[in-house]
Amino acid sequence: MRTLTRKLWRDLRRMWSQALTIALVVACGVGGFLTSLSAVESLEGARDGFYASGRFADLFAGVKNAPLSLASRLREAPGVADVQTTLEQVVRVEIPGVPEPVIGQLIGIDQLHPHRMNLVTVAAGRGLRGGPARADHDIETLVSQAFARARGLGPGSRLRALINGKQRTLLVVGVALSPEFIFAGLWGMPDARGFGIFWIDREVLAAAYNMEGAFNRAAFKLAPGARVEPAIAAIAAMVKAYGGREVFDRSQQVSHAMLDNEVRQQRVMGTILPAIFLGVAAFLLNVVVARMVSTQREQIATLKALGYANAAIGAHYLQFVLLIVGAGLVLGVGLGKELGYLLTRLYAETFHFPTFEHRISPALLLIGAAITAGTAIAGTVHAIAASARLAPAEAMRPPAPPRFGPTLLERLGIQAAGPALRMTVRNMERRPARTSLAIAGVAAAVAIVIMGNFFRDAIDVVVDNQFTLGLRGDISMWTTDPVNDSVRHELRRLPGVRHVESLRFVTVNVGHAQRQERTILRGYAGRPELYRVIDMAQRETLLDGRGLVLTDRLADKLGLEIGELVRIEVLEGRQRTLMVPLRATVDEMFGLNAYMERTALNRLLADGDLSTGFVLSVEPGTEARVLAASKAMPRVAGAWSKHTMLRNMEDITARNVRIMSAILTTFAAVIAVGVVYNNARIALSERAWELASLRVLGFTRAEVSAMLLGEMAIVLAVALPAGMLMGRALVGLIAELMKSDQLHFPVVIRAPTYAWAALAVLGAGLASALVVRRHIDRLNLVEVLKTRE
Repeated sequence: MRTLTRKLWRDLRRMWSQALTIALVVACGVGGFLTSLSAVESLEGARDGFYASGRFADLFAGVKNAPLSLASRLREAPGVADVQTTLEQVVRVEIPGVPEPVIGQLIGIDQLHPHRMNLVTVAAGRGLRGGPARADHDIETLVSQAFARARGLGPGSRLRALINGKQRTLLVVGVALSPEFIFAGLWGMPDARGFGIFWIDREVLAAAYNMEGAFNRAAFKLAPGARVEPAIAAIAAMVKAYGGREVFDRSQQVSHAMLDNEVRQQRVMGTILPAIFLGVAAFLLNVVVARMVSTQREQIATLKALGYANAAIGAHYLQFVLLIVGAGLVLGVGLGKELGYLLTRLYAETFHFPTFEHRISPALLLIGAAITAGTAIAGTVHAIAASARLAPAEAMRPPAPPRFGPTLLERLGIQAAGPALRMTVRNMERRPARTSLAIAGVAAAVAIVIMGNFFRDAIDVVVDNQFTLGLRGDISMWTTDPVNDSVRHELRRLPGVRHVESLRFVTVNVGHAQRQERTILRGYAGRPELYRVIDMAQRETLLDGRGLVLTDRLADKLGLEIGELVRIEVLEGRQRTLMVPLRATVDEMFGLNAYMERTALNRLLADGDLSTGFVLSVEPGTEARVLAASKAMPRVAGAWSKHTMLRNMEDITARNVRIMSAILTTFAAVIAVGVVYNNARIALSERAWELASLRVLGFTRAEVSAMLLGEMAIVLAVALPAGMLMGRALVGLIAELMKSDQLHFPVVIRAPTYAWAALAVLGAGLASALVVRRHIDRLNLVEVLKTRE
C-alpha cells in the first residue's frame, strides 16, 4: 500500500466522527435533491404517459345546449384535428348509511361511438354495457378511483343520485380513471370523499335532461404545430350562439393546473434545500481540511523532502474530501430513494394514474453527484492549495503564534467578563470567518425547521381565511342556472335555517388592451354576514358601493391600474361585452377573482334579481335535516357542508404536513450537529495544549469544559435569532417562488414554530456538547503537553 494511501485511511480512522457528520450533511442535501426532483420526474412521467395513452385533449369548451351537428363545424376551426362532444351534469349523490352530502359529476359515454379523447380506463370491474337503462332500472356507472377508494366503493355498490329532480339508483360496475381527472376535487379543493366522477350511458343522461341530440361540453385535439389562440377564438365565435360559457386550454383545466402547480413547487423545494445543505457541507469540509493542513505541517514537509510533488499531496487531500463526499452520496441516494418513494405514495392519494411508480433517472443521479462533488471541491480548493504551497523549510517550523489583543467586550468597556469568557471571545475573534460561517450554518438549521413548519402555519391561515373568516355559513347551495332570488325565502323557511345570503356567479373573460383572463365574476352581498372577501392580512374587503374589484394578481396580469376601464365578456346567458371601471384591488390567497356587489352585478347584466347560489347559517345539530329538506327543491342543484369539506381536506393535508415537518426537522438537526460538533472538535484539537495546561494549573474538568463549550453556547445564542430572521426570509422567498394563479401562500410563522425550531437546534447542540465534553474528560495530559519547543 502506498504511503499516501496508508496516511489517508489513518486520517479517516482518526477523524471518523467528523467525517461521518459531514457525510450525513451531504447525504441530506443529496437526499433532498433526489427526493424532490425524482418525485417531479415520476409525476411528469406518469402524467405524460397517461396523457398520451388516454389522448388528453388540448382545448375544452362549455356550452349550455348545442346540437350535435355543430361538431362538424367545430372541426373546421383553424388548427383543430378532432372534436369530441359529451354531456356532463353536476348532481347530488347519496351513499347508503352516509349522511354527509356528496357531489357527483355525471359524464355521458356514447356506447356506439366510444371516446377518442380523454379515454376512460377501467381499473377494476368492467365497462358499461350497451343499451340504456329503463326508468325503473338501476343505471350502470363507472366511478372515479379517488372517490371509490375514499368511500370504499367497488363493483356492486349502489348509490342514489338526484338527476334533474328525480332520484335514480347508480349501480357501480367498475372503477375508472381518465386523464381529465387525475386530480378530482370540488372547485380545486382536494376533497376525494365529497366529490366523485361518474360515467354513465349518454342516452340515459340525455333523456333525463331532455338533451337528446345535443351536448354541453366539447374537447378538442389540435393538429401538430397548431397555434392555440386562433383556435380558441374561432371556437368561441362558433359556440357563442349556443350559450358558450368558456373555451380554454390545458393551463386552465383544473386537473392539469393542480398537477402542474405541484410540479413547480417541488422544483423549488428541490433547488433551495439542497443548496443550503451542500453549502454547509462545503464549509465544514473547508474547516476540516484547513485544520488538517495546519496540524500536519511536519508531515507535508517530510513528504516533500522525500520527493512527493505538490500535485500528489494536493490529490491526497482531495481524495480525503471525495471519500467523505462519496460516502455522503451513497447515503443520500438511499435516502432519496426511500423518501422519494414515500412522497410518491403521498402523491398517489391525490393524483391518480393507471401506473405511478417512483423512479430516479441515471441523469438525475449524475447531476446530483456532479453538483455535490463540484460544491465540495470548490469549498476546499483553497485549503488544499495551501498544502501544496507550503515550502519544506517553512513547513518544518511551527506556525507563527497568533496575535491576541483586547476582545470586543474589553473594547466596549465591559470589564465584568471573567477570564474564561474573555479567552473564548478572543479565540472566536481570532478566526472571524470560521465563527461567522459556524453561526450561519446553525442559523440555516433553524431556518430549515421553520420552513418545514411554515406550511402547517400557512395552511392553518388559509383554512382560517376561507372557512372561518370568509365563509361563515354552514351550508352552501347552488343552482344549475340563475334563478329568481325569491328562492332565498324558500330556503329561509326550512326548519333550522337562521339566515340565508344570496350569491351570483357569472363566467366571464376579463380583459384590458391585448390581455385577457377567464374567471368567475362573483356577486356577494355589499355588507355580507356569511360570505366575505378576506385579504392576505385577514381583513375584510366590503363590496358595498365599490363597483368592480379584482385580485391584485389578476390586475397585474392584465396591466390594470385603479380607475382604468376593464373589458368584461359575459360567457353565459345573454352574451355581451361590457366596459366597467376598476374601483379597487384585493390581495387574496386564492385564484384570479373578480368581485361586485350582487345587486350591482344584476343591474349591470340587466336580467333581473337573479342568484346562482346561497349560503345558509343553521342551528347547531340541524345541518343534516336542512340538507335532506333541500333535496325536495328542484331548483337547488347541489349542496355541500362546510364542516364536512373542511374535515375531508384536513384528513389529507394534516398528515402530509406532519411528515414534511418531521423530515425537515431531522435534516436540520443533522446540520446543527454537523456544524456544532465539527467546530467543537476542531477547537478542541487546536486548544488541547491550553486546556491541558489549565488542568495542570488546577482548573477542574468542568471549568476547562466551560471554556471550550462556551464558544458553542455563544454560536448557538447568536445563531438562534439570526436563524429566525433567515427562516423568515427563506419562507418569503419560497412563498414568492411558489406563487401561482391558483394559490399564494401567506408568509405566516407562528410563535410555536419559532419555539420548536429553537428547541430542535438546541437539542442537537446539547447532544454535540455532551460528546465533546466526553472527549475533554479523556484528554491525556502527558501526551498533549509533549509539544515541540
